[in-house]
Amino acid sequence: MTISVRKVAAAAALGAALTTSLAGCGGGSGSPDAGREARMGTPPASAPASPAASAPGAAAASQSPLPGAPPAGPPGKAPTLAPGPNGLTPVFERAKQHADKTVALTFDADMTSDQGPRAAGGERFDNPELISTLRTLKVPSTIFMTGRWAEEYPDQAKSIGTDPNFEIANHSYSHHAFKSPCYGLPALDGAAARADVDRAFAAFRQAGAVNTVPYFRFPGGCYDDPALRALSTARVTAVQWDVVSGDAFAKDPDAVAEQVLAGVKPGSVVVMHCTRSAAPVTEEAIRKIVPELRKRGFRFVKVSELIGT
Repeated sequence: MTISVRKVAAAAALGAALTTSLAGCGGGSGSPDAGREARMGTPPASAPASPAASAPGAAAASQSPLPGAPPAGPPGKAPTLAPGPNGLTPVFERAKQHADKTVALTFDADMTSDQGPRAAGGERFDNPELISTLRTLKVPSTIFMTGRWAEEYPDQAKSIGTDPNFEIANHSYSHHAFKSPCYGLPALDGAAARADVDRAFAAFRQAGAVNTVPYFRFPGGCYDDPALRALSTARVTAVQWDVVSGDAFAKDPDAVAEQVLAGVKPGSVVVMHCTRSAAPVTEEAIRKIVPELRKRGFRFVKVSELIGT
């Protein structure tokens, strides 16, 4: 695919503007100092002796946040980064080993805790065509899912979460902010933020998803040291990105594809979305992105493989 400089520049500007419209999901930025020493490339932490000890929600495992739901329980075994300074939650953005031409496509399955009426009215926060295309193209992917999305689409959450092609990571339950201000999102305090993460993991288990990993993406990408401290007992690795796709509310799949293709480097993490109403051209863009990156020699991997390198 020939990259048009004009289109890429336009797509970049569009992506920046539309990111704000999507309440910052996949476009925010954390504190430049937060967890600096635990960012990309910090050696993965050794596997804990007890799986329960490393489980997101282990501290609250005997008391599920969802009435009648199973405990949050340990996600599938996956590499994590060592804690940052003073035990802060570590942050991963891009693989340290840049020689290997690998790239992780990640998709945020967003739904806030108060969007039930909109879903009942017919708005679609899912994108089964995108998931089908990823399967057809055999693209391993990481889906950052909110607990509310899993509750709205339990069959899809289970299908994704039992498919070895995918891994489900935590994008909070409510999609409320863990740092304020954050694109106008309602903010959670430390205790509520920690409980929100547990509740999302419990929602995945309630839906029957088993391919879950101990990774977390902040709503809006907004975080600071207090947010990293609040999640320290969850034993998760926070996952950001180095390539913004600009798919939020985009209408031109070519512009989205070109923006991704212009930004991808070995070890990149690309942030995209799995919500038809907010990102309607993502599936079409993927059909352009995947063959072109493969032509360039890139191999698609899940976030867990990038962190494990």
